[in-house]
Amino acid sequence: MKAFLLAAGEGRRLRPLTDSTPKCLVPIRGTPLLALWLELLEREGVTDVLINLHHLAEKVEAFLRSRRTSLRVFTSHEDRLLGSAGTVLQNRDFVAGDEEFLVLYADNLTNADLRKMVSFHRDRPEPLTLGVQPTDRPQEKGIVVLDGDFRVTAFDEKPARPRSDLANAGIFVARSEVLDEASAVRPEGEVLDFGYHVLPRMLGRMNAYVLTEFLADIGTHEALERAQRAWPGLDPG
Repeated sequence: MKAFLLAAGEGRRLRPLTDSTPKCLVPIRGTPLLALWLELLEREGVTDVLINLHHLAEKVEAFLRSRRTSLRVFTSHEDRLLGSAGTVLQNRDFVAGDEEFLVLYADNLTNADLRKMVSFHRDRPEPLTLGVQPTDRPQEKGIVVLDGDFRVTAFDEKPARPRSDLANAGIFVARSEVLDEASAVRPEGEVLDFGYHVLPRMLGRMNAYVLTEFLADIGTHEALERAQRAWPGLDPG
């Protein structure tokens, strides 16, 4: 199986740490976040990963050259950020002919059981499965509303009045129809985003998988500190 690992974010809210360290290389108890992602993907049976680069790209490339992994690693440099869906759409040839693929937001720290999520996805006809988790900050997240069969009936990105506490966890299993949907979107700017532009178009055609493993956003200094304290490791036992 192949995966897109979206790692190009500038990490502005983590400055000054990210002035000299790419967000995806921020250390988690001494280990770069990207190293944890690669280890997780190896464990979960991923064979190929495409990582998009932008901020301090040369440091990420140097890290990847120094890292031994069984994964086939590809990179895609973005002179300007394309957005989460824009990156996947620009590199759709990477998954040409594949039945399904993963899309992963690398600014999360997780030990998610991706195999279980993929199995859930394969049992359903809808082209997209979102990993979701409860959140205590729904106004800051993409929020889903589900029917009794875990089908997504509503999606709101950072809603002022959240209709649930189930948040997009930045882990997707997708089929090629999702790329076709993304290609039909014409955003006002140059950035094509899953949360703002693609997911709201797919109501009734995507499912939610509730992740029970550890997952934490590290987008702010406070969130990073909380994640460092709570991180149970990739194999919590």
